Amino acid sequence: MDNVAETNRTENKEQLNEDFEQEVIAFLNYKEGGIIYIGVRKDGQVVGLKDVDLTQLQIKDRIKNNIQPSTLGLFDVIVETIDNKEVIKVVISSGTEKPYYLRKKGRTPEGCYIRVGSSKERMTERMIDDMYSKRIKNTLKEIDSPRQELTFNQLKIYYEEHGLKLNDNFLQNLDLLTSDGKYNYNAFLLADENNVSIKLVKYLGTNKMDLVENQEYGYRCIITATQRILDRLDAENTVYAKIEYKGRKEVEMIDKAALKEAVINAVVHNDYSYGNSPIVELYSDRIEITSAGGLPQELSQEEFLEGVTAPRNKELIRVFKDVDLIENIGSGVLRILDAYDKSCFKFMEHFLRVTFKYRENPFKYNSKNNVSADDTINDTINGTLKLSKNEQQILDLIINNNKITREEIATITKLSDRTISRAIRHLQDEKLILREGSKKTGYWKILK
Repeated sequence: MDNVAETNRTENKEQLNEDFEQEVIAFLNYKEGGIIYIGVRKDGQVVGLKDVDLTQLQIKDRIKNNIQPSTLGLFDVIVETIDNKEVIKVVISSGTEKPYYLRKKGRTPEGCYIRVGSSKERMTERMIDDMYSKRIKNTLKEIDSPRQELTFNQLKIYYEEHGLKLNDNFLQNLDLLTSDGKYNYNAFLLADENNVSIKLVKYLGTNKMDLVENQEYGYRCIITATQRILDRLDAENTVYAKIEYKGRKEVEMIDKAALKEAVINAVVHNDYSYGNSPIVELYSDRIEITSAGGLPQELSQEEFLEGVTAPRNKELIRVFKDVDLIENIGSGVLRILDAYDKSCFKFMEHFLRVTFKYRENPFKYNSKNNVSADDTINDTINGTLKLSKNEQQILDLIINNNKITREEIATITKLSDRTISRAIRHLQDEKLILREGSKKTGYWKILK
């Protein structure tokens, strides 16, 4: 890459200067958000930065402290290498509480900016008033929690697991209080107990005629509920495998990264203000993940599919990013589109649905010649296998250490003894492994 061109959504700065906050505000007030590169000249030439870590800290501090309303969950600061030079990429989402302004100037033409073309411009008083009148009033931040006696032990554990500690001011820092000082709906979602759940429904066929399962994952911290639904879908996600002389080829029935992004997007962008929660539906040929609220704010379908972000629940996004459930703000849709085409998204007035068709087994035998399409002579041993995620994980452990015990497998995988026994029995039935000797001194023999 020779240069980084400025556009309506891209601004370049050779270094962090005094008008940086103005550029951030312009993108916060712009319906498409934008990106600011620090370490890139106006002409697009990459020059890099000398002290990336210090600049990164300064950027976060200035955005948090010099701009109002709260920018929590609306920006991401990423270090990138372009042309062998380190630069900083600041990704800014379109804000939900427009207009944003400089704290010291207030909501005035001197403090409010907006992106016009490839530059920022001051907003007029009329523009400010009009934007303020259209501000979303039902943000979760200002909706009282249905319960005002809440605890946050699970949330604290998640933060501690990621090397972070919630201090005595975490309720204010994470915007879990209304302007009146009460617990808001974000606090309710993140509390140890609530009445919110993610529903998982499973059908026998391709329609809703034959219901075989109806589960609720929730009534606790929304992070825990999300983790549990992801674990359940991971178990449902069949891994097709083919054993070869050179190792094993694997293909997932559903792309794991895309599936995770779709679930997390549904959780953090769901409109909880009307009591709706995400729903996951499993059919014999597909999985559908539906969230309430339709497209966030005023985004068009084209803007959404290009990765433009306008977070509905920015406080939730901040927390999910802190605990590493979200990697980079605005990357979810693009990760899904890396594996599936745009038709997987269905836009409705009040809902957004993502559908993933199950991939067929690419190693399945051709009925005419009993050989799969990509086989070569003597390339496979006993054709194809259909292994669950647990079975695949256990087989990998055995291949890497043929003296591994069931207790060691349980310690590594965190699976129950019953699940491990069932998986090993299936691997033995498929004649993939054989136990030689006693439980203590014996070993696993790899048969294929």
